[in-house]
Amino acid sequence: MHPHNLVVIMSDEHHPRAMGAAGHPFVQTPNLDRLAARGTLFDAAYCNCPICVPSRASFATGRYVHELGTWDNATAYDGSVPGWGHALQRTGHRVDSIGKLHYRNAEDPTGFDHQYHPMHIYGGYGMVWGALRDGKADFSERAHVMMNPMGAGTSKYNIYDDRIATEAETWIERAAGEKHERPWVLYIGFVAPHFPLMVPQDILDLYPVDRMPYPRLHPKNGFPRHPWLEDSHCRHPVDDGLDDERRLLATACYYGLCTWVDRQVGRVIGALERSGLSDTTRVIYTSDHGDNIGARGMWGKSTHYDDAVGVPMIVAGPDVAAGRVCHTPVSLIDLAPTIMDAVGEDACAWSEIPLPGRSLFEIGSTADDPKRTVFSEYHAFGSPSAAFMLRNGHYKYNYYVGYPAELFDLRVDPGEAHDLASDPKYASVVSSFEAVLRTLVDPETTDARAKADQAALVARFGGPEKAMNIGAPGATPAPV
Repeated sequence: MHPHNLVVIMSDEHHPRAMGAAGHPFVQTPNLDRLAARGTLFDAAYCNCPICVPSRASFATGRYVHELGTWDNATAYDGSVPGWGHALQRTGHRVDSIGKLHYRNAEDPTGFDHQYHPMHIYGGYGMVWGALRDGKADFSERAHVMMNPMGAGTSKYNIYDDRIATEAETWIERAAGEKHERPWVLYIGFVAPHFPLMVPQDILDLYPVDRMPYPRLHPKNGFPRHPWLEDSHCRHPVDDGLDDERRLLATACYYGLCTWVDRQVGRVIGALERSGLSDTTRVIYTSDHGDNIGARGMWGKSTHYDDAVGVPMIVAGPDVAAGRVCHTPVSLIDLAPTIMDAVGEDACAWSEIPLPGRSLFEIGSTADDPKRTVFSEYHAFGSPSAAFMLRNGHYKYNYYVGYPAELFDLRVDPGEAHDLASDPKYASVVSSFEAVLRTLVDPETTDARAKADQAALVARFGGPEKAMNIGAPGATPAPV
């Protein structure tokens, strides 16, 4: 594959199916749809931890959260573990970032030559209160933060996204007029469709509230939550503060923000076309995790159902098959070797230890391998214990420390409504999945290690009472 420039676009909290290209019946994402039409869409793509900061650490390094110890939104990537950015710098490639990274701070050596308008964790220490996982902390008063404000308008995040897109247009125009000895890599991080659920009126008008679908599998309609999920909900009962009208408005606003971020992506693609760089630049679009959009009475991320752990994944540009849908399971750790591969560097040799990921260019150019295994884990805010996910073939397996496991057959149950784990007919499948999981990680030991690290973090900040008030109460503030 010939080396070319690369633009990596990462949004925040984009549901994997909330694109026209992914088959959504009404979400309007014309720019992403066009990108998918001239590239390859991976329809079984996952993050490696369904919450911002740990997910982005895995993206940066190609390594799993339990290897890094980046358990939650208070333990961010600091560059101490080499990532693809460092490898690019060592091999002489220009690598810049624009927008949200959500690493520890802009001063850490995280592998960028320059960071434009970076967003990092609040104060360099992030959501310390989210590390309180002993079940004693009461987060109920904070539960309303996610859903307020909500409706038509312009949030600081909208303004920030606009600034990111403008900077990206300027960067691309400038790069087109410069001479580069090696292909460059530009990372662009948008914040939409992450809450606050505010969206410009002209976009919200595209999603009439009275036409929005009611959240799937809602407990109000008799669907019981899994015990682990119920305990998580009780710790942060966001949905309990909503009536049906607000649930539908939240749904409309979320889909509106998907259209909003699509417009920003369109500006980036337009800049590449105007600058004459489209034929020499590959583009990757993905997100750090998905969003439950009210399914099971849950909003935001933090679950291992496909709504939250799944991500969109589109790769387009020179040497990429156009109009292809690849069914091989992939995840964000695959982006480290993919980025290296894109610019002509060895996709594996840059790390001192073997990495589990593979280049998406390699995966997308070969026959589907639906039995490839992908892995995710969760140790962060609201969780009573560690949760782990494996996807292999048409089966999806969720393991919860101290709680019953779940098994879903996505071939006949893509919405994960029918748990098969307790059905004797599937006992061998469940047993096989647990065996594979334990080759990757010891669930109980890892759960204990994460909680011990989090308890130590809380102690460093003065104990639970003080930690409860350290960190942004909700979304990280946009840079001024």
